[in-house]
Amino acid sequence: MFTIGDFARYGRVSARMLRHYDAIGLLHPDSTDPATGYRHYGAGQLARLNRIIALKGLGFTLQQVRAVLDEEVGSEELRGMLRLRRSELEAAMAAAAARLAQVEARLRSIESEGHMSVDEVVVKDVPAVRVAELTGVAAGYEPAEITPVIRPLYERLFALLGEAGVSPTGPGIARYEDAPEGGGAVVVHAGVTVSAPVGPLGDTGVTVIELPPFEAATIVHRGAMDGILPTSQTLARWIGTSGYRSAGYAREINLECPADEEKWVTELQEPIARN
Repeated sequence: MFTIGDFARYGRVSARMLRHYDAIGLLHPDSTDPATGYRHYGAGQLARLNRIIALKGLGFTLQQVRAVLDEEVGSEELRGMLRLRRSELEAAMAAAAARLAQVEARLRSIESEGHMSVDEVVVKDVPAVRVAELTGVAAGYEPAEITPVIRPLYERLFALLGEAGVSPTGPGIARYEDAPEGGGAVVVHAGVTVSAPVGPLGDTGVTVIELPPFEAATIVHRGAMDGILPTSQTLARWIGTSGYRSAGYAREINLECPADEEKWVTELQEPIARN
């Protein structure tokens, strides 16, 4: 038997916490001296304590913890519950990280106001280009909505092209358009330049199309796509004062895509028309 101090030390918790668990009926000591009130715990109780701490650490309330333990959930079922809760927490952390990245991008955009020169914008005629592409739909045009759609599309695209024996002949080209169903949804086209014949690429789901030429206002973005907001807004400021108007979503031309995304080089090509 262990004193409450020894048991707290072995369990890596405080004696105060053990007294609280006793008071709410979550973990009673094996015995309590009626004369002194001293609590004594058995080594076997460490298993219940471990479960309490694990469940509490994963966000369960003490009432939920007691319900789980009092129903005598087996070890395998408990491990399954903990894995599920861990997955939920990991997803929440990823979502929080994505939101933080967007806040940082917005802050960078605010900080760069007036510092990025519109002189970097170049008007040019973009020639027709042949691309193989896969298409998906994103709920919105925010990076947090686009990224989870376009990255898997590109992974599938390159895998399918490899299986079909088709090699890219130029950069990747991502383009966007409003979804027919509206509501802010965006059709995402993940493409790459190829020389294959126009039409479906077998039964892969990949389509080879010829994109027509157009006049574009262009600007080069250096860095990860999550930080593209200041660059795209510089382009928008130029369009707003140039006598042109936007004629659609900007294409994203992947000029350089090393493993380090902060070293990516992407050209934005926004179709324009004269006012």
